[in-house]
Amino acid sequence: MSRSFNIIVLAFILLVISAFKAKAQDSKTGTWGIATVVLPGDSSHKWGGYSELQVRTNGPFTQFQYYEAKAGVSYDLNKDFTALIGTGTYHTYDYADLGSGPNTNEFRVWEQMTVNQFLYRLKFEHRYRVEQRWVNGDYRNRFRYRLNMFIPLNNTKIVAKTWFISIFDEVFFNNKAPNFERNRISAALGYQFDKKWIAQAGWINQRNYTTTQSSGKNNIMLMLMYRIIRKNAGQSERVPTTTD
Repeated sequence: MSRSFNIIVLAFILLVISAFKAKAQDSKTGTWGIATVVLPGDSSHKWGGYSELQVRTNGPFTQFQYYEAKAGVSYDLNKDFTALIGTGTYHTYDYADLGSGPNTNEFRVWEQMTVNQFLYRLKFEHRYRVEQRWVNGDYRNRFRYRLNMFIPLNNTKIVAKTWFISIFDEVFFNNKAPNFERNRISAALGYQFDKKWIAQAGWINQRNYTTTQSSGKNNIMLMLMYRIIRKNAGQSERVPTTTD
């Protein structure tokens, strides 16, 4: 584990360091770095939670322009249904003028339900989320649905020392025009080192819609997850989902 793990950690450090190198030109490819700590619920402990920090850049590993920090509390209704309440802060910058501060400041609260389906080697996650958002002081609602599929490659379950593929598509709606606001699609290769550490690297495309046009961007995605394992935790199969 040590060599692969050190490579992932080094990549995150390089992303953070290089992100603040500002250049004038725009880029067709950005970077998303996601670091998550999860306390999962189980059959013995229904309550859980998570915290996450995310950094995004305009160019590949350069031109910092966005960060978010969020956390949530979850409750396992059973092994396949999990409810969660979360909150977060989100800030967008002009990568060419970081000194002027963020252009967009957002505070967000949301409620969500996650439903898991395990069909032998295929693992599906359905996530339904309702958000209450304050964007530069203006209140907005948003509704999201994400379908995530996981395919373990060298095991039938995603356990220690398992390579896996993760593919998802997420749609975003709101109650004001444009009602269809965003589509996000991703494909990544992941590896679960042990019960605690999981890493993913891949591609994510985000396309935003207004009443007159749409714009999209491809991004390199790097994700590192740490699970807090309780003593005497009940055994259950879990998918290494991103919480964004």
